[in-house]
Amino acid sequence: MKTEPRCRRTELMALIAIVGRPNVGKSTLFNRICGRRQALVDDLPGVTRDRNYAQVTWDAKTFTLIDTAGFVVVKASSLEEQTRQQVELAMGEADTILFLADARAGLHPEDELMVDLLRRSSKPVVYAVNKVDGSEQNTHLSEFYRLGVEPLYPISAAHGHGVGDLLDVLTEDLSTGEEVTEVGDGRQIRVAVVGRPNVGKSTLVNAILKAPRVLVSDVPGTTRDAIDTPLFQDGRDFLLIDTAGIRRKGRTWAKLEKISILKALQSIDRSHVALVVVNAAEGVTDQDLHIAGYVRERFRGCVLVLNKWDLVDLDQRQRKSFLTEVRERLRFMPYAPVMTVSALTGKRVSQLLPTAVEVFTEYDRRVTTSLVNQALETAVQRHEPPYVGQRRLKFYYAAQTSVRPPTFVLFCNYPQSVHFSYERYLTNHFRDAFGLTKTPLRIIFRARRRQDR
Repeated sequence: MKTEPRCRRTELMALIAIVGRPNVGKSTLFNRICGRRQALVDDLPGVTRDRNYAQVTWDAKTFTLIDTAGFVVVKASSLEEQTRQQVELAMGEADTILFLADARAGLHPEDELMVDLLRRSSKPVVYAVNKVDGSEQNTHLSEFYRLGVEPLYPISAAHGHGVGDLLDVLTEDLSTGEEVTEVGDGRQIRVAVVGRPNVGKSTLVNAILKAPRVLVSDVPGTTRDAIDTPLFQDGRDFLLIDTAGIRRKGRTWAKLEKISILKALQSIDRSHVALVVVNAAEGVTDQDLHIAGYVRERFRGCVLVLNKWDLVDLDQRQRKSFLTEVRERLRFMPYAPVMTVSALTGKRVSQLLPTAVEVFTEYDRRVTTSLVNQALETAVQRHEPPYVGQRRLKFYYAAQTSVRPPTFVLFCNYPQSVHFSYERYLTNHFRDAFGLTKTPLRIIFRARRRQDR
């Protein structure tokens, strides 16, 4: 079985991979064990393509569970062959393999072929039959004994029947308290890789990880789920999230694609920093700006990644003009760094995560109340607030209330009447005063509390 370097793993953390034919309920079981809808589930076969990882604790025993694509024994298209390789990589790195079959569909020739493959493996294998929901399915269960493997564990991933007993078997050799040993400073930086279809997101993720972690294909929509990959690099913990391509609303029809896009947007919501990937050869499109705007609306850190830079045939002056135009189109996010990379050749890819760290460092920065008030006082002295009717706008004091992003509350007499131009002035002044040049920054205006008047 194929193996690859493990991106983030302690020696104590056990890996359990769920494998089986397409549409036997692997992702449903994965979600059932995780206790949340992490993996995309649909009746359409072949929904899962990449490996999906989740940390699970059962009866005080912690392990990593891997969801895999349906294993197709007979080689077919290039994409299916890549999918098969992903399953083989999962089996190669797993400590225990959980084979899953389908009681409703009955014993399939590919079940027999896969069991023969697993017999040749040195890994311990647990065999389960899913969709055993009633007496009729129990009748079908008997034919799986032809596989010559025992015991067989009947379960229903959809309803949870038998899943607890199965987990007891899977974890019986694990000791309690097996949790991830934190390395670095213990603060994980969640980095979501987002963008339009076919801009090279998955290629970029593989280039960062230096391993074929996710599928890459010229076919748009290859990535369907949000794929989380823990990574430890340069003393920092990261969670790298590869996402499906986000099309314009008017061009999305299929239910599965709509769900994939929803999960991509949810990945932005749970990230700290979003790498918005753009095809540099095509320039910044309106949809690229729409995706960047979504990141801005959620107040997430952002790095604009101009991928496929190796295809941009411009001289030095033209490239400078091109980047100036990009920055102008992205003027609503002046704080977002712009990077030119080539995921295919690896050029400047190594600089992406360090840049994300720089963004996160500012995104997570806290300023003392005294410094915030000094900055506010200086800003008001340099540029007096405008009048509101017959009375001048007055600021009394300020404080930083939260981080991620840095959020400042300014108490004043007319919070609803602060003009956007003065708000922008204060925002820029705070950026300069506190060195917050690469992060979104939020300012909230409030009326002074009665007891402070």
